[in-house]
Amino acid sequence: MSARTAPASLDELDRRIVNAVQGGFPIVDEPYREVAESLGTTEADLLARLKRMLDARVLTRFGPMFQIERLGGRFVLAALAAPEERFAEVAERVNALPEVAHNYRREHRLNMWFVLATETPDGIEKAIRRIEADTGLKVFAFPKLREFFVDMRLKA
Repeated sequence: MSARTAPASLDELDRRIVNAVQGGFPIVDEPYREVAESLGTTEADLLARLKRMLDARVLTRFGPMFQIERLGGRFVLAALAAPEERFAEVAERVNALPEVAHNYRREHRLNMWFVLATETPDGIEKAIRRIEADTGLKVFAFPKLREFFVDMRLKA
């Protein structure tokens, strides 16, 4: 397990950017320009700050969130127990699948947790079987029973 890194330093504008891009992102020809103007900055500065926050892993993802079930697909949280000596190799194999959206290391017997998202409900089972065949490890799938939306707002 890697050592914790120092907390990132975010100024007031960084915090306002994080708050602004979490919801209601404008669907216009130049959305970044519109958001930048609403924050009193330039499009170039906004894009540079977003890139810096992504590079520093302050933001781990920047993109739309879809209700996959409404589009005919499915997703599940999944986990497996990767032997420590194989962890990097197993993570590489799991992450190679286009169905894997996130992959996190945990300090637990099930030490690798990831999200599987597929275009069709039966795609989940196919992805699980492929991971099991590629790694020789049992995948435990935890389907969504209830949905929660967590909105994180920072003090600017």
